[in-house]
Amino acid sequence: MTANEPLVLALPKGRILEEVRPILTDVGIQPELAFDDPKSRLLKFKTNIPNLSIIRVRSFDVATFVAFGAAHLGIAGNDVLMEFDYPEIYAPVDLSIGYCRIAVAEPKELGESDDPSRWSHIRVATKYPNITRKHFARRGVQAECIKLNGAMELAPGMGLCRRIVDLVSSGKTLKENGLVEVETIAEITSRLIVNRAALKTRSEEVSGWVDRFREVSRRAA
Repeated sequence: MTANEPLVLALPKGRILEEVRPILTDVGIQPELAFDDPKSRLLKFKTNIPNLSIIRVRSFDVATFVAFGAAHLGIAGNDVLMEFDYPEIYAPVDLSIGYCRIAVAEPKELGESDDPSRWSHIRVATKYPNITRKHFARRGVQAECIKLNGAMELAPGMGLCRRIVDLVSSGKTLKENGLVEVETIAEITSRLIVNRAALKTRSEEVSGWVDRFREVSRRAA
């Protein structure tokens, strides 16, 4: 990470990018045309700012790119920040987008008689093992976590476990798969994140972008 290289902004692929896109415009960042081309396979893009480029990666990887200095700034959900808890990351701005929650869910028939306050040990399928273990440890519950990266809703019906911990937005996917929420672990929004070393070594540039994102977020509130 040198002082004369372009700043790199890491953005998440997928649904959240649709909410991020107008924010980019509002802060004055216009990516090259390929960024908005659904057929493009590019992952790194130039912008109208000569010393700023964009990379587009999996949402979980945004924090890793920023923490290790491959990107100077990024946008990530606080679910990712909570799971990895990188000390190298500073998250100064809540962008108030990507609203969802991390929730515990189980089959509907189990939920009709289950009492979460009586749990002492549970087996859970999740892509958030650290968040899950910490949450249940605070309640004195031992959580055995089975790490899955997707199709979490299949796990109870296939006998892998009885409960899952996953991101929930509308709850439609849970309902369609015969599951119900029984507990909310955390409310989630997306944040502007910054590499702490970059904030020190390139303070004027990085702080300038933090201020722009903060101002846009305030106007949208």
